[in-house]
Amino acid sequence: MSKRLVIAAIQANPTVGAIVHNEALARERLAQARAAGADIALFSELFLNGYPPEDLALKPAFWAAGQAAVERLALETRDGPAALIGVIWPGKDAASRPRNALAFLAEGEIKGLAFKCDLPNYGVFDEKRVFEPGDRPEVFEWKGVKIGAPVCEDIWKPGVCGDLKARGAEILLVPNGSPYRRTADDERMKVARARVAETGLPLVYVNEVGGQDELVFDGGSFALSAKGEVVMRLPMFEEALALSTWEKGEAGWTCVEAPMSDWVTGPEEIYRAMVMGLRDYVRKSGFPGVLLGLSGGVDSAISAIVAADALGPENVRCFMLPSKYTSQESLDDAEQCARRIGCRLDEISIAPAVDAFAQMLTPHFENRAPDLTEENIQARARGLSLMALSNKLGLMLLTTGNKSEMAVGYATLYGDMCGGYNVLKDLYKTDVYAVCAWRNANDPYGVAVDPIPERILTKAPSAELRPDQKDQDSLPEYAELDAILHGLVEEEATLDEIVARGYAPATVERIQRLLYNSEYKRRQAAPGVKLGARAFGRDRRYPIVNGFRDQVTKV
Repeated sequence: MSKRLVIAAIQANPTVGAIVHNEALARERLAQARAAGADIALFSELFLNGYPPEDLALKPAFWAAGQAAVERLALETRDGPAALIGVIWPGKDAASRPRNALAFLAEGEIKGLAFKCDLPNYGVFDEKRVFEPGDRPEVFEWKGVKIGAPVCEDIWKPGVCGDLKARGAEILLVPNGSPYRRTADDERMKVARARVAETGLPLVYVNEVGGQDELVFDGGSFALSAKGEVVMRLPMFEEALALSTWEKGEAGWTCVEAPMSDWVTGPEEIYRAMVMGLRDYVRKSGFPGVLLGLSGGVDSAISAIVAADALGPENVRCFMLPSKYTSQESLDDAEQCARRIGCRLDEISIAPAVDAFAQMLTPHFENRAPDLTEENIQARARGLSLMALSNKLGLMLLTTGNKSEMAVGYATLYGDMCGGYNVLKDLYKTDVYAVCAWRNANDPYGVAVDPIPERILTKAPSAELRPDQKDQDSLPEYAELDAILHGLVEEEATLDEIVARGYAPATVERIQRLLYNSEYKRRQAAPGVKLGARAFGRDRRYPIVNGFRDQVTKV
């Protein structure tokens, strides 16, 4: 029986569905782990198929491709190290759903399989619909060491790890596909410590890193001693391969050597999630770059610098699309922002298109006074122009609406909502300013110093669709709006609870009405990076036709 175990934590970036790519990536990481002297390598959840596979998991051909890949990969373990790697596995019989499996590979073959027991079915997770749960957790033995292998959600409640302990497990190796949210690192650590306290066993937690549609996996893998002390920490938002060396004494297994990276926090954490989400969405989708409308406002400015940091300024095209209401300040601010970032900026006036629509439609407007209709025509002329440029240039269009706007419907369908991705979709306006301030003070990717002109950050936000228009003409100040929205969206608080915090009943009721009435727009919005606990679309799914309205009862 070995009294020394070297564990390689493989924090890598697979792609959903790209089994050949994921297999090659796993083979490369196994070779690196072998060269480094690892005894066993731990990959993240469903590494070979990619996570989350969603309804791809229901395709038998997809299971078969994953099985074939894991069988080939097993051959790579003939000369070590052993490996624990996630793969979709067929069900018990033809009528059963597949299983979320962890394959134990050693000595050139598949030595065993563990099946995820506790399938999550909340928030972004829908595993009970596509997977069959495992009956009980598995203990694998390697070099005389009994290894418990709970899969991700299996550690979030008591029971599975306790069963592993009862069956003789000496250490817990946990593969994870845990997506980023602002509170994720604290939540994971709390749960892992609870399982260590339950079992008295050390734990190695390996998480995926990379973007997949709206989700970002932030890495942040770690290890805990049997006393719950952090003994290893891998970086966030970066691929990594790290060794932790464990020795067995009278008190069990102790980590004697492992790296300890610093974890990012606050606005930097949010910013890096936005960059990774956009980078992987664009690259994994096969686009060479992006374009966006640069208006001279804060939302398009931060979207542009995120794109430049993610893809390089040379792969970002900006277009200023002025109307007769666009101020010279906005033109100047957009030009200065693009110059600081190093992106190409072209100007295309939408005035001819707006005039053409007016000439075409005015006879049918029955002499009605100008209203929101004419404002939306401007936004849609911009959206049509940007989509045409996207088609012709082969670049993906970014849309730039923030969560505050998307919540209350201050965005135009087929206008400023046009686009393939939105890095601000889950970021409230007040948080947009906080992230801008952090990025102006830091240059984490070596692209641009102080990229957002000060005037963009200090002037009153405006869509500039009519003379002297300001967002706050029809909305509360963003600090108030965001606080009310946080209560309604993130907390599902009652109106009475929000009013008790000091907000006017009429204002709270109006914001609730705007929120519910805009659900149909959000159903048609571009995907965007999930940053918080209640992202529109992935986490918060409300009916479009909805007759319920909460009411203020305590005034």
